[in-house]
Parts: sequence; C-alpha cells; structure tokens
Amino acid sequence: MDYSPPSSTLWSGQAPSPEKSSQILIREYPHRALAIASQSHALILRHSPTTSEAIANGSLTSVASAHPRVGGPDSTASKCMVAFSPASEELLADYRPLTARPIFGTLGLISIGRDAFLCVITQASRVATLRPGETVEKIEAVQFFCLNSADYDDVVAVDSYDVDSDASSVYGQSLGRRDVAVEHPCLELQKLLGNGTFYYSTDFDVTNRMQDRPADAVAFDIDNFDESFLWNSFMIRPLVEFRSRLQQQERDALDASRILTSAIRGFCKSWTIPQTSAPLKTTRTGLPSYLTIISRLSCRRAGTRFNARGIDDDGNVANFVESETVYWSPSGVVFSYAQVRGSVPVFWEQAAGLIPNQQKISITRSTDGTQPAFDKHFAELEQAYGAVHVVNLLSASKPGEYELTTLYRHGVQNCPLSQPGEKQSRDRALLRETEYDFHAETKGPQGYEAANQIRRYIERSADGFAYYLAEESDDEGEPNGRSSSPKSRRYIVILQQEGVFRTNCLDCLDRTNLIQTIISRMAVESFLGHRGERAASDFWSRHASLWADNGDALSKIYAGTGALKSSFTRTGKMSIAGAIADFRKSTTRLYYNNFADKYRQNTIDNLLGRLVGQTPVILFDPISDYVSYELQRRSSEFSSNEKIIIWVGTFNLNGRTDGINEDLSPWLCPPELGSVQPEIVAVGFQEIVELNPQQIMNSDPSRKQLWEKAIKKTLDRRFNREGDDRYVLLRSGQLVGAALCIFVKASALHNIKNVEGSVKKTGLSGMAGNKGAVAIRLDYANTPICFVTAHLAAGFTNYDERNKDYATIDRGLRFQRNRGIGDHESVIWFGDFNYRVGLGLEKAKELLRQRDLEGMYENDQLNLQMVAGLAFRFYSEARIMFMPTYKFDLGKDEYDSSEKARIPAWTDRILRKGTNLRQLCYNSAPLRFSDHRPVYATFECTVNIVDEKRRDKIGREIYDRRKSEIGSDTANMVADDSEDEDLIGYDAIEPGLPAASSDRQKWWLENGKMPRSSINPPKPESPAYQTILNPKRPSNPYTPTDEQDWVNIPRRSESRLSSFSSMSTSPYEHVNHSTLLSSSASNSTPRKTPSYEPSTLSAKLGRLQLNEEAKTAQFDGIPPPPPPRRQTGMNASGPASSANTASQLARKPMNTGVPVPPARTGSAASQQRPTLKTAPPVAKKPAHLTAPASPATSTNPSLTSELATQSDISRLQQAELLRRFSANGQESKPNKEEDLSRLVAKISGSNHGNYHPPQLPQRSGSIASLVAPGRVTPAGAIGLVGLAGHDGRSQLPERKAVANSSAQLRPQSPAPRRSQPVDLLGDDGGMEMGGGWEALKPT
Repeated sequence: MDYSPPSSTLWSGQAPSPEKSSQILIREYPHRALAIASQSHALILRHSPTTSEAIANGSLTSVASAHPRVGGPDSTASKCMVAFSPASEELLADYRPLTARPIFGTLGLISIGRDAFLCVITQASRVATLRPGETVEKIEAVQFFCLNSADYDDVVAVDSYDVDSDASSVYGQSLGRRDVAVEHPCLELQKLLGNGTFYYSTDFDVTNRMQDRPADAVAFDIDNFDESFLWNSFMIRPLVEFRSRLQQQERDALDASRILTSAIRGFCKSWTIPQTSAPLKTTRTGLPSYLTIISRLSCRRAGTRFNARGIDDDGNVANFVESETVYWSPSGVVFSYAQVRGSVPVFWEQAAGLIPNQQKISITRSTDGTQPAFDKHFAELEQAYGAVHVVNLLSASKPGEYELTTLYRHGVQNCPLSQPGEKQSRDRALLRETEYDFHAETKGPQGYEAANQIRRYIERSADGFAYYLAEESDDEGEPNGRSSSPKSRRYIVILQQEGVFRTNCLDCLDRTNLIQTIISRMAVESFLGHRGERAASDFWSRHASLWADNGDALSKIYAGTGALKSSFTRTGKMSIAGAIADFRKSTTRLYYNNFADKYRQNTIDNLLGRLVGQTPVILFDPISDYVSYELQRRSSEFSSNEKIIIWVGTFNLNGRTDGINEDLSPWLCPPELGSVQPEIVAVGFQEIVELNPQQIMNSDPSRKQLWEKAIKKTLDRRFNREGDDRYVLLRSGQLVGAALCIFVKASALHNIKNVEGSVKKTGLSGMAGNKGAVAIRLDYANTPICFVTAHLAAGFTNYDERNKDYATIDRGLRFQRNRGIGDHESVIWFGDFNYRVGLGLEKAKELLRQRDLEGMYENDQLNLQMVAGLAFRFYSEARIMFMPTYKFDLGKDEYDSSEKARIPAWTDRILRKGTNLRQLCYNSAPLRFSDHRPVYATFECTVNIVDEKRRDKIGREIYDRRKSEIGSDTANMVADDSEDEDLIGYDAIEPGLPAASSDRQKWWLENGKMPRSSINPPKPESPAYQTILNPKRPSNPYTPTDEQDWVNIPRRSESRLSSFSSMSTSPYEHVNHSTLLSSSASNSTPRKTPSYEPSTLSAKLGRLQLNEEAKTAQFDGIPPPPPPRRQTGMNASGPASSANTASQLARKPMNTGVPVPPARTGSAASQQRPTLKTAPPVAKKPAHLTAPASPATSTNPSLTSELATQSDISRLQQAELLRRFSANGQESKPNKEEDLSRLVAKISGSNHGNYHPPQLPQRSGSIASLVAPGRVTPAGAIGLVGLAGHDGRSQLPERKAVANSSAQLRPQSPAPRRSQPVDLLGDDGGMEMGGGWEALKPT
C-alpha cells in the first residue's frame, strides 16, 4: 500500500483535496441548463417542462389538451434532460461559473412544486481516515440550484464561513438590498443537510461496513450501496439509474469524476493515536494509528423521537443504528467490529408530553399480529450479521417499559431463529436475549460503573461472534508489510465477525450508548489479547471520548439534545456538573419533542421522498418513457386483482359493559356472510366509556381491551372449521369513548403493510375527546385502505355542527408523511354520526308503524346534507332497509318512552368511497343491552397485487429490446434545442391508428402535405335524380340529428345552381361532383329576376364553393394563406368590388342590429391560373365558426329592409347603393324593380351578362400575388348563372358630387343590440334559393 505523507491525509478539519472538487456552471440561452464539470468530464442537466406546464406558461399554446400519456410518468413529476460527456471548450463554450467556489459532488435532484432543484455540496471538511486512502468528509453546507427558473438565483443566503466569497458571484449578491425577503423553497432541507450530521466519502462505499466491502481501498461500485443507510437515496436514484444505462467506459469515467455522492447520517470521527500510545508496535516509525467510530443511522424508519417508534410491517425499526469501531495500524493490520441498536421491535407508540418520563406507551398491535414483522426484522439481521444477541436494558419497575419487555420476550420465544437445532443447547440458537435492567443494576453505590457487570452475561456470545481482521501482504507472500514494493501490497482477510449484539433501551440513546461502549471495549481487548498486546490508558481514554461524542451526535438527531450520562461515558465518573447537564438536556428535549419535532419530521420525510404526492425528478429518457407505456399495457403480466371481503360494524355502547359476555355473533357473524370468512374485520365503538367530565380528557384503554377479547372470542368460535384462519388484532385506537379495532386473517398478514393510526378531537372546539374520530389506514398489497369511526355532535337541530365536525376530521386528521383520509383508494366511514330525522314524534312513529322507511328517509338529515353537498361529498350509502337504530329502551325493542321522547332516527351509519368497493349488505343486529342497535355492512374490495420482481424483469427486457431497435442510447444524448417530445418513438396504440406525433413528426403530414379527404356521392335512385349533400344537416358533424347526409333531387337544369349551394363549405372536405358538372355553367340559361317584394325575398344569397379536382391537380407547393379578415370600415382594403345585378338581389325584413357573419371565401390558391394545382386548404377555423363582425351600420334609420348582396361587394358600393335607393325607400312598389335594375347596372358599370364577382383581397406575399393579375373564378366556386363576365375586372364609375347627400353617405353607428345567431348551413326557410347561401348585411 502506497502511503501518503501525514500532512496530506491525517489531519482532520481540512477541506477535501482539489482533485475531489468540481465546478458548477450555468447556460441561460437558449435553454437554462446546469453543468457539473470535473477536470475531465461534465454532467449536463436541463429541465424539461411537462405539457401542462408548457401550456401554463404559454410556450406550448398549440397543444389542445394536457392529458398525460397513458402509462407514462406522472404528469406532476419534473423532467430533466441529462447528458454525460468529456469536457471540452466547445461543449462548455456557452456556460459560465454559477459560483466562484468549488463544489464537492451532488447529492441528487429533488422537485418542490413545479420546480426542480440540483443539490450540491458547497463545503465539507475531513473528519475521519479509516486507513490511508479511505477518508470521510462531513457535509457542512449545501446549496440547491433551480434547473428551470432563475427566480431563486439571488435568494440563496451568503454562507457565514465564506469570508472570501466573490462579490460578483450570481448567488448571494446584493441580498441586503432586496426589498422583500424571498424564502428559498429548499431552505429547511438546506438546514437539515448542513447541520453537521451527514457524511460522505468519494474513496470507498461509506454505506457498508468494512467486512461487507472489498478488503483493498480501491474504486467502489455504486451499485452495491446499502440503501438502508443511504440518506440521499431518493435524490440520487435518478442519476444512479442513468449511470446504469451508460456504457462501461462512460460508467467508469462518471465514477472517477466523483460527481455522484453517497451520504450517510449519524456520526464519524477518527482519533490519531501516536506511535507511543499505539497498542500495536510497528517498524515504520513516525506513522500514527487511526481509531475510528462510524455510526450509520438507517433511513428506513427515520424520524424524531415521538414520531418514529417501534417497528413497521417491513421489519424496519426506529432509530436503528449500525456502529462500527475501526482500528488501523501502520503494521498493516485492520480491525473492525460492528454492533447495532434499535427500538423495541413491536408495534408501539408514545405521545409527547410536558412532564418528563410520564409519556404514556401505547401498544398498537397484538402479539400475534406483531410476530410476522418481528420475524422479518430478525431474519434480515441474521442475514446481514449472522447470529443475534439481544441486550434489552428496559426497566422492570416502569409499567410501560415492562409491558414492552414482556412483548419482546414473547416475540423472541416464538421466533424461528431462537429455536436451537436438534441435539443442540439454546446457546447455539441464532437469536438469544439478555434482559438487563440498567436502572436497577446501577442503583447501588457503584453507580454507572456497575454496568460493567454486563460482561458476564454476554462474554460467551462476544467470544463466539469474533471480529473482522485483515492484514497486509504482498504478492510474494511476505507478511506484516515487509515488502520493498508498497504498490504491490494488498489486504488478506484473516477473520470475520459472525454475530452482532443488538442493544436497546426505550429511546436507544443514553443507556444504550454506555453499554455499547463496554461491548466495543470488550471486542478491542479480545483483538489485542489474541495478539498478546495491551492498550495503554491513553488509548482507552480516546476510545471512551469517541463513544461519548457518538452518543451525543445520535441523541441530537433523534431527541434534539446530547446524550445523558455522556459525562460518565467520557470520564468514567458521574459528577455534579454532569447531573446538572443531564437535567438541562432533559428540559431541552421537552421543548424539541413538543414543538419542533413535527416540522423536523416533515423535512426528513421530504428529503426521503415520503410525503404524499411527492414525485421524484425524472431524467428524461425516451426509451424509459416507452418502457413505462409498455409496462402499463402489459400490466396483466405482473399484476393481478384479488377480491377480498371486509366486514364493518359500528355500535354505540352507551357506556355499558354488561354486553361483553353476551353472544355477539348476530352482529359480528350475520347470516348474510354465510360460510365466507372476511379478510378484514373493522369494529367501531362509541361511548365505550361513560362520557363524564372526568373521562373526556383522557382515554382509559381497559374497556377497549375487554371488548377486543370479546370480539376475538366470538370470531374464533364462529370460524373454527377446518380451513378457516384465525384472526389477529392488527391495530386498535381509542379517543376517550370512540374506539376502532382492526382484525385480519392470519393468512392475510403478509399482504398488509404501512399500518398507521391517528385521532382527531372535535369536542369543546378540539380540546376534548368526547367527540371526534379514530382512524386506521393500511396498505393491502398495493391498495391503500382507510377506516374511520366517528362520534359527531349530538342534538336534534345541530346538523351544522355535525357538518363542521366532519369537515374538521376530514381535513385535520393526518397520518405519517402528511397523508390524509382522501389520499386513499378506499375509505369507509362508520359510527354514530348523530344525524336525526326531521319529523315530529307522532308522524315518525306513524310512518314506522306503516313501515314506510322511504318516508322517514326523505326527512333524514344526513341524506339531505349529502344531497346538498354540505357533508360527506362523494361518499355513498347503501339503501337502508332496517328500522331506525336510535333510541331504544334498554333491553326492549320499543323506542324511547322517557320524558325526553326522542324521535327515532338512523344515527348509526356506514358510508363508503372508492370505485373498487362493492357493498354486499347493510343491516342492523338485535343486540338490546344498549339504547342503540349495532349496524354492520360487508364489502367486496378489489385490491391490486403487483409482483415487483416480475415487473422489473419485464421492464429490463423491454428497455434492452427498444435500445437495440433504436441503435443508440438516447439517454446519453447531449441536450440540444429540440423539444423533448421529438425524441419519443411511440407505436400506434391501436391497430389502424397512426403513431403518436411530436412537434417535428406529425402523422397528418406526409412529405409536407396536409391530408385530403375525397368523398364520392352515392349513386342516385334513378337517372332522373342526382345526389347532393343534405342542406339541412347540422354544420357540426357531432350534433345528434335525424337528417341524412345525402339527398336525391330531380335532375333539372334550373335546379343546378341550388344543388351546388348544399355542398359542404368545410375546408376539410373535398366532394367530387365532377359527374354533376358535365356542362359549363356559363351556358346555363339565366334565371329571371324575381319581382321585388321585401317580405318575400330570401336573406341567403352568395357565392358557392366547390373543390374541383381538375383545377387543383397542377399545384402542390406552398400551402395557401388563411382567408382574409372581414373588413368592417368604409376603407376596407382590397380591390373594389362590383355590385350585383337586380336578378341577384333580395331583401328580407330583419333587425339592423344583426351582426354580419363572416363571408365564405375560397382558398387563395383558387384564384390562380387554371393550369396550376392548388395546395390543400390550411387547417384554419371555418369562417362560420369565427367571431361575428361588429354590428352593421345604416345611413337611414327609417330603412326597414336590408339589402342582401354578394359577399365580395365592397362597402363603398353597398353604401352608394343604399344612398340612392333610400331616397325612394318609402315607396316600395313593384314598378321600382326596373329602376333598381338600372341603378345596379349603372353602379357596377356592367350588365347582367358581363358581371363577375371581384377578386378577393390577398395578403402581401401570398400565392395570389405571385401570378398575373386578373379575375379568375376561385376553385370551389362558380359564377352565378347569367352574371358571368369576360374581362375579369370590375369598375367603379365616377360619382358626381351631390350636395344634399353628404349626410346620407356618412355612416352612423346604431345603438348596440344583442347579436342574433345566424344559421349559415341551415334551412332556407322555404325560400327559393338553396341552403348554404350567406346573409350579407349592408353597412
């Protein structure tokens, strides 16, 4: 082994070496990106907004909906593009330093709301050297940099230690000049990670003890991290998964860059032992030895003192710590010894209180229900450490601790590991227990020194467990490090530790640390004794000091203060000053436990990713998205649904206990169950004790325990057939008079985990527990279920108070990790809700005599409040088919006959919420010892069971196959300016459908062309008829209608034009009517001008549009521009239009306030030469769906009829026509028709035979502006018969000034009127012209 000089490796407190540091860079354009650059490589991260975020910030306005992809990642999760590549000037050209100081790796990524943050270590100091080449650094400060926003760039506080910080740095500049202080979203996380309790190493795997990692100090494998002790597991997991998808060469480069950091929490410190005090002598003079204590706190059941107690269903215990004593000698010897501590492995809780040592201990699960988790815990310990020797330090004189000891003893006796093999003594069992009452043993004159007497109880196990020992050797086999070539030296494992001591007290802090100090000394003494050496007192003084510091550090993490009895651990004596310090620490703990721990717990859960709704940052990988979709599609291969039966019952006991010995089977085992044995039995009680003033502030568990035994006795007696399972009490809870007990079949225990309980008081404004709720939640396989029993406010008219009680419970009742009632897939409420029936006594009794339950239920307060949405929203109740359950005379079936004469009501109810719940029955039972009747219900619940191993295997197979199909690892793509969705390669979700699209790849575009649909009309019934689109069909194809799409009309030349009017005007439809246009429209006989009569003229007149294939076959180029906007002023842009002839004019009396609907116009390409082929129409909103124009104006208020003209007649011509006609507007006579015809001809400068509609106005740069000028009939439109012109131009004649008409020419705005809808595609109201014509109003 190549040793470095002491000055560079031995001294604690110095910063990590420069080769272990990196630099964080930022690029702001075109996308904000952060880069962690080492000396050789760079890890680049860029935030990728979800679709919903893109719509919210306006960057993705073209997306119509923001529904997440099926099977894709959670739409609320933050996404990140990531790339790892060699660092180069070209790659980092657009980046600049984000902070002037170096960083020491990243702890990972975390999302807070919609923001994603990168956590980096900004200051660290070396605190331990286990052996040369293996150093440990303590995290002293971290910073969170936002990936997607610059809002927090100047919010990060300036570090107090950073006296040389660069004033020009982006972070921390001008903070004193900020007008409003903005709190960083990660401030609490920053405080937690920088409080000096987190450690990391870039030299070795700090999450595993020395025995569980390679003997040589070489590069470590991130994949072997022990996630039980990896506190940044949630944050670093996305980057670790990204690393696993890299090629081996890139993976090695990422590990060598030291960018990814593994952090533990606990304690780590080394003492340098000078050569003169070292117990092992060496020939290498000048090199000291190292004595190190490293404690790793588990994150599996992490939390503060009163928020994390006992065990969970996965076998994890609170405050579980692995403490390792390491000694390295320059002679080439490494010694290691590990021991563990942890909370008593049973289900128990303890509420914080203001009186020291008076916090009440509550057992939350029966011994039978605890045993599976107990066995799982010790099975994992045996697999990790070998044999386990339990050292229980609980007191036998304190009732709470003695109860825990009894349960602990029962668990050990029934654990399979405690059973010795055949013909072996109990000493050979893998699990042993020693009960050592620490307080009783140290009560004498010797004090804490008497604790050394524990040696005689554990020395046999200590000898059998041994210790870990490795010695240096060279390749030539020379022992003890005498080789002249140190680089060829390596470690050889000589001995391994084969067992572990598991020590506990109540908190696993003070007493536990003192005993572990003794056990550690025993192991070191054994190691030295085997080598014939003895340690000096100076060595043991350093050993004790290290363990005292260890106890203080672990106590601060769990309880908020240093450890008690630490002065004795440090010096071996207990002084008055030490006693005073212990009293001060106890007082400080009260404050932390009662007022600060709740927020500390929330921050811990946030760091570990355990808050409800918290999602990890997703490193965007198109292949992973594809895998997620495929896993969702193939979920049936690794998941299954199972139906379980849940029985739920509620009973208000009225404080009576005389029913405990009665037969409860009519209630607990009703005939509706038959031979079915429910998997879960949930029993709720109200008024389990009398609600007197002495009881409402405290909960007496004795009554609850009596009823628990009665229920279990009844269940065991009923289900005792062959094949039936026994029931175990999973958990129970109590709030004064309300109690909830959950029993489960023993065979179902392996499917149940994460069992938690909570209560919420509502009595006396939340101060008293006479009213309130008790709730228990659990996960049955992958389905979360919540049970809530409640006792709400009493009183006939107090339904508002009951509604408030419900709201208080629903919002305020919280489980761990901020999980609420509504965060469960299935919720069942049951209890005495106290809702009454709003009828008089006589009326109610009359209805009951008639058994008119529906009449009663119509006046039920709960029913009315639920219908009104004031209580129990989204909950359901089965139909009530039983008599009211309140209030009865005791022992009788008669309703209340006392002076109060309470009205019968259904106060006891059972409600449900969840699509996977199906209620099977709902009834009451005839138990008469209370004034209430018990109510029960059975449910069939569909639960989802996922085989995680099978799922992971399928996911890996899909990933590898997809990666081989694509041909490259897109996960390692350098972030560019493309949109993230462009990288996704989805297949069609259904046969016959196109694949999913992106901003670049659109399934509706093939080779740049937009889609076209060609519809051929069906053949007519006979040659005398022709088929056209039904003009009466709705314009919206999704509107329900009885109208047919096609209709047959007689084939007549005069009906030819009207048939065209029924053609579709949608720009998305192409109707092939070439068979209907066999002759030219110009050869048609002009229609006669109808006689003028305003009351009979049609209001629908315009030009028709037809998409003729012959005219569009030549052009296939740039798509045309959208139709021009409708101009509303007199100075509308575009060429002047000609007026229609009198034969095309029509009037109909209408309101002048009706807005002018937008005109239907042909596409721009339709105005080109006939030899060109037009492009497909642009997918713009049809004209008839655009917003209506402003109301039309009139020059004569007395004008009662409107003039309908073609849509392309200019406003100027309309105004001129109106002005001249309005002079004779009051004399509407048939002989005016001839004058009107001449007037039109004079204005337009044409006659009936040479009129053409004017050319439509075009946008500059449009296709129409690129061709020769001249009027061309647009594609999809025909000239009106008899009005076809030949010159293609319309002329506006010069006007002579008329002195008395200036006022009439000035447009006047009428008073605004309500717009009337105009049906552009509807019936023509019986007029001669066909549907599809447009109504134009003059200005």
